Amino acid sequence: MKTYLVTGAAGFIGANFVKYLLHKKYRNDENVKVVVLDALTYAGNLGTIKDDIDGKRCVFVKGDIRDSQLAEQLFAEHDIDFVVNFAAESHVDRSIEDPQLFLSVNILGTQNLLDAAKKSWMTGKDEQGYPTFKAGKRYHQVSTDEVYGSLGAEGYFTERTPLCPHSPYSASKASADMIVMAYHDTYHLPTTITRCSNNYGPYHFPEKLIPLMINNILEGKPLPVYGQGLNVRDWLYVEDHCKAIDLVVREGRDGEVYNVGGHNEMTNIDIVKLTIETIRNMMATRKELREVLRKQVKDAQGDIDISWINNDLITYVADRLGHDQRYAIDPTKIKQELGWYPETKFADGIVKTIEWNLAHQDWIKEVTSGDYQRYYEEMYGKK
Repeated sequence: MKTYLVTGAAGFIGANFVKYLLHKKYRNDENVKVVVLDALTYAGNLGTIKDDIDGKRCVFVKGDIRDSQLAEQLFAEHDIDFVVNFAAESHVDRSIEDPQLFLSVNILGTQNLLDAAKKSWMTGKDEQGYPTFKAGKRYHQVSTDEVYGSLGAEGYFTERTPLCPHSPYSASKASADMIVMAYHDTYHLPTTITRCSNNYGPYHFPEKLIPLMINNILEGKPLPVYGQGLNVRDWLYVEDHCKAIDLVVREGRDGEVYNVGGHNEMTNIDIVKLTIETIRNMMATRKELREVLRKQVKDAQGDIDISWINNDLITYVADRLGHDQRYAIDPTKIKQELGWYPETKFADGIVKTIEWNLAHQDWIKEVTSGDYQRYYEEMYGKK
């Protein structure tokens, strides 16, 4: 039996990772178990993984990664083999509004998980006084390319690029990475880190760029774009990322960092325009898809009109404070060492993402109520 403790698995990437483990890579393997730990904050939706939780192969525990007693209890009860830490406050805009929360969760929460793993897995000390650990254990930290800071027009982030975060969010993630590396260097705890580019795909919380644009188009709302929309990001389909994470967890070298990127660099404004074009083209050829539009106006032929789905929906808002210009990942290391590569082209991934959003409007409605509505008005309503 191999048991994963997956934190933050009711969020976007964590939920996709759990589904990948249970229903794809280890679909028929009864010797793989997942323990989910999630505090169910604003971006954590239990409904995302409710069908995965069966009390046997997948167990859910509501709790905070900063709770040391709970962390130690989970290790004692479930004999954890792999920790995969997705749990984090993760939106840059929110970190600007409340940086202290990000420092507390992302840094102290990480340290607490590391300490629980160290206590549970330690078997003694070697001749030099370093702790020794049970075989086959691994703590894995899911990080971000934002810890590297911003690039100019050329070049890529490698694992040797110095950390230079610019927002409270990226600073908290860089700090967490350093704590993970410190536990490896100081205690020889078996650890790995992955740093990924921007993810997109199913179950993406709609405050992030692509799902926000899709959702706003369906509601007939303006599409808010920071500044002139010229910031560049590298886009990675979420399932490709999940494959990379488990590959590193199982086969990566202890103490190493692996960059995971999609080779899909685009400016934000081009992403927005492509999303508009893709939705309009899909609805032009498949008229039944128009039924999900909140704006229901008939055209001359008696069909639901889609002529308004165009670039006129774009509205430029004040740029984010400290907005990094460009991120781009060089994934050569993970390709050469572990044979991973991004399988999903952006042109295919964006269609799959839009189709998923169109087919799961109940999920969108569920996660965009209450706190999210208040947050949206605060961030975009007054600019």
